[in-house]
Amino acid sequence: MKLGNHLLKAAMLSTISIVSLSAGSVAYAQDNTPQASDEVDENVIIVTATKREQTLEEVPVAVSVTSAAAIERAQVRDLKDLQTLVPSLRVSQLQSSASTDFIIRGFGNGSNNPGIEGSVGVFIDGVYRSRSAAAIGDLPNLQRVEVLRGPQSTLFGKNASAGVISIVTAAPSYEFGGSAEISYGNYNAIVAKADITGPISDKIAFSIAGGINKRDGYGTNLTDGSKTSERNRWYGRAQLLIEPSDSFKLRFIGDYDKIDENCCFVGNILDGPTGNAVRAVGGRVNSAGIFSYSEYQNFASENKITNSGISMQADYEMGALSLTSITAYRESRAKTNADSDFTSADLIGQNRGDVDITTKTQELRLASDFDGPFNFLLGGYYFDESISNKQVLTLGRDFRNYANALTGGNYVGLEPTIRALAGVPASAAPFGGQGQGRDQQFDYENKAYSIFGTADLELVEGLVLTGGFNYTKDKKKLASQSIITDVFSRIDLVQVGANAGVPAVLPTGAVGNTSTLYPRITPCPNTNGLASVCNPFLGLQALQFLPPFLDLPNAVEDGRTSDGKLTYSARVAWEATDSLNVYASYGTGFKATSWNMSIDSRPFAADFIPGSPFQGAPQAPSAIRTAGLALPNLTSGTRYALPEEAKVMELGLKAKWERVAFNLTFFEQSIKNFQGNSFIGTGFVLTNAGKQSTRGIEFDGSVNPIDALQLRAAFTYLAPKYDSYVASAFGNISGQTPAGIPELSTTIGATYTAELGNGSELILNADYHNESNTQINDNPAYRMYKREVNDLSASTTLRLDNGLQLSLWGRNLTNAKYLAVIFPSVVQSGSISGYPSAPRTFGVAAKYKF
Repeated sequence: MKLGNHLLKAAMLSTISIVSLSAGSVAYAQDNTPQASDEVDENVIIVTATKREQTLEEVPVAVSVTSAAAIERAQVRDLKDLQTLVPSLRVSQLQSSASTDFIIRGFGNGSNNPGIEGSVGVFIDGVYRSRSAAAIGDLPNLQRVEVLRGPQSTLFGKNASAGVISIVTAAPSYEFGGSAEISYGNYNAIVAKADITGPISDKIAFSIAGGINKRDGYGTNLTDGSKTSERNRWYGRAQLLIEPSDSFKLRFIGDYDKIDENCCFVGNILDGPTGNAVRAVGGRVNSAGIFSYSEYQNFASENKITNSGISMQADYEMGALSLTSITAYRESRAKTNADSDFTSADLIGQNRGDVDITTKTQELRLASDFDGPFNFLLGGYYFDESISNKQVLTLGRDFRNYANALTGGNYVGLEPTIRALAGVPASAAPFGGQGQGRDQQFDYENKAYSIFGTADLELVEGLVLTGGFNYTKDKKKLASQSIITDVFSRIDLVQVGANAGVPAVLPTGAVGNTSTLYPRITPCPNTNGLASVCNPFLGLQALQFLPPFLDLPNAVEDGRTSDGKLTYSARVAWEATDSLNVYASYGTGFKATSWNMSIDSRPFAADFIPGSPFQGAPQAPSAIRTAGLALPNLTSGTRYALPEEAKVMELGLKAKWERVAFNLTFFEQSIKNFQGNSFIGTGFVLTNAGKQSTRGIEFDGSVNPIDALQLRAAFTYLAPKYDSYVASAFGNISGQTPAGIPELSTTIGATYTAELGNGSELILNADYHNESNTQINDNPAYRMYKREVNDLSASTTLRLDNGLQLSLWGRNLTNAKYLAVIFPSVVQSGSISGYPSAPRTFGVAAKYKF
């Protein structure tokens, strides 16, 4: 098997040195890896945020930890649900099950384009998941989820400029046990999962887990009555733990998950001027409001995603030194298709994507546990990824008539004239005909390595100085092959105007400045009313949104980038008392170049200055034109976004007493060249913000006034802004508050545990999450659209001493409605679409643990 062969070769190479050392060693530090049968004391939270096991109060890092018990009580199904428990985290699912953004402290990106890696790194059992499609699966055998806030480059080898989500699952146990669980809720939601673990011998243990997550959709396609935003997922996971000696162990993990669902519901927010054109061709737009959860589509969306992988972690203890190797091979396959115009008119025939991602990673680190004042961690990380991205977009059967309606009959009426003046062969398809469009293949390779490390020096008892570094070298290359069959988008309408006799400059005696006004590039009617000296065909240019594509590499653009960066951190931590810890830190982070792997990729202005050779106005020289590579209607833009460089300053306080615990962080964080990817109605624009920054306060705490009751509260206050964003998709928005980032996010919760005798107990739990009113989209024209989140979840669980537990649960119990994301409707200028919040869900669950 291809998957196994890749891992076997890498695993053998990475562990030869460890295995050869293990035979003669007898010293071994205590193994604290969580095992499947371990009972977790929620009052003692162990984290590995610094790649060393410490309690939450001891670790001098801004980190939120959500335990498996808390996730179970809140009925968290995947990472998208986790944001209701962690105020600094925001997770948005967009137009498909493969498009998910992870955002920490207002920083994050990575969806809608496979060339963009997220600024928030997602790690599962130490293995990096580079793309959102490979990270959104259900969460089996959880021990905890750690959300590390701020740049983490000195401890994580790849793309952690905004933060890290680290998911830790239980290792196999030498004690036989397991669990089985089933839940049923509204929308016919069924979640079923089971796991089993136990010994094979006194040195080998195993675990096997599997589950399904199914639900009817809460959105309705009014065209045929079918449902959208459904769930149809399943997963399987197997582990093997081998401990040949007290000082050496191997942990193998293999997993496979599959998604096959109709997702995601999009509703109409504003039925703009294009709505009449849609209705003119017999189509319908649902203007009843987005919270009717109903839409029009010609066919069901397709989301077929598989993720699979195998990893091996080897740990070898050499007295006060420990050596760890994590080797992984992963594959992610995503096939999507959607009726992207979200009307019953067939405007966009299909919008298919076929993305194959293969990722190989290797991490090796050496850590010390000396009795003296000095300790260190030194590591290396290697990353090798290839992506095949095939995209197909075609026009539907109604597009031609729709375009004609939009232009008052000119699209079809002027077609014979345009075809004759442009020399279009008679055999060429009609303008806007069904099936015309684009077919593109992108092939991408990324190889990177990092060397990282930290060192701790205890200056006096309780006062520790820490320094860290990371050097990353990242190389990428991209090749594309494009076929554009849209006949109309290939025509130079400036040339058509020239052939029709439109003069190059204003004629003698004409009103206007003849040195600046060029009729061939002036749409009719122009501002001075000279209809005789303007180009009557330019009014159709907006419909040329599938122009010829200049492929990479070419004689000017080599399709390659190479980035290297040294980042560092410094921290001082003081254990003031047994219950109080204080720290101050400064750190930097880095994320390499992200490529625009889509039809919206355009040459940089430094390589190409747009303009028709027939425009009459002087043409500025550019490398692409000089090389003879200029294509009709080619424009400039971006091929890639420059690397992100992050900085953060933090002051933290961590305290824990018998009944009270809290963490408080003050911070100032910024990212230079933050990579933004904005949708403008006919495509995505990938740009860099010169600088995005935020100042903030984070607090989370708990109080146990009595043994049976725990009260929790957490909040995040943010004051973000674009310090500089001159070339955004919406113009210069420097000084503006970034959209989608609430000023205040708050989560409060309570858990009451009533002892019923005989080891049974009744657990009552409630969590409330609020996000203050905030703008949803960076486009200044959309500033009136805002969102406030109010989410209440609760559960009641009866846990019996025989291992059986029964639960009632509900999420979004108040059925709060808000807009999650808004965007300009596809090929419908002036209309707005969006993704609404999910409606109230509730159900019952039964679990048996043995």
